[in-house]
Amino acid sequence: GVFGLLAIPASLVVLVGILLRESQVRNFAYRRVKEKIVDASKVMWTTLKCRDVWRPCLYMYLSLALGLHIHEGMFYWYTDAKEGPSFSQEVVGSIFSVGAVGSLFGVLLYQNFWKNHPFRDILFSAQLLHGVSGLLDLVLVLRINLKLGMPDYFFVVVDEAVSRMIGRIKWMPFLVLSSKLFPSGIEGTFFALIMSIDQIGLLSSAWSGGLVLHMLNVTRTQFDNLWIAIVIRSLLRLIPIGFLFLIPRSDPNLSILPSEMLRTKRGNDVLEPENIEMATLVNSI
Repeated sequence: GVFGLLAIPASLVVLVGILLRESQVRNFAYRRVKEKIVDASKVMWTTLKCRDVWRPCLYMYLSLALGLHIHEGMFYWYTDAKEGPSFSQEVVGSIFSVGAVGSLFGVLLYQNFWKNHPFRDILFSAQLLHGVSGLLDLVLVLRINLKLGMPDYFFVVVDEAVSRMIGRIKWMPFLVLSSKLFPSGIEGTFFALIMSIDQIGLLSSAWSGGLVLHMLNVTRTQFDNLWIAIVIRSLLRLIPIGFLFLIPRSDPNLSILPSEMLRTKRGNDVLEPENIEMATLVNSI
């Protein structure tokens, strides 16, 4: 029943895709597809070799990969009746839903207060807060919150909301910065490439976190060394601060790529960056 309900939104998307009417493209040059793929590959490789592109991409990967993913260990600790707070699966789900509200609040904070600050300054503050916020789990695992008179559920909800909020504030500059690294003509393809780099970073984080939990012998029932994993995760989150020199110290509202990469050719015409939004209209005339 649960899987059936979850399938409804996806089914609606498929239905809309079937019913959506699109005009057929006539006289499409199918023989030039290979040529276009080769040209796009060359442009992508040239862009990746640019110093202002590969350095931010490397920082994005390091920032994500060094944030160890140990949520599996924390989940089993949440539901453990002996050493943990013995939350039910429904309670854990409600905690994660509150975390989504924290993410929304993080987006609002970035939009209203930090969107015009230099990337390097925002990422320094966000990365520092990201590392410090990880210690909230340490307070919970060591049961310090109970000594302070704070119930487990209340503390976990606050912890999840704060962590998700800081994580979203850290993620927003990456998205804005990524949008300024696209060469003209292959914006969608290059965005997919950057997002794949980010996904590799998250995958590395999950593998590394699982390896750390395995080495510390943290299992479904053994949590003696879980606090060590939390400390290691918090310290590793601070390491990317030392690589902030990879991020350009520029105005978020200005372009980063060289001007020659921001031009796109259509036949014999060259469209400048400020007119790029008119490309479709120009081609249809």
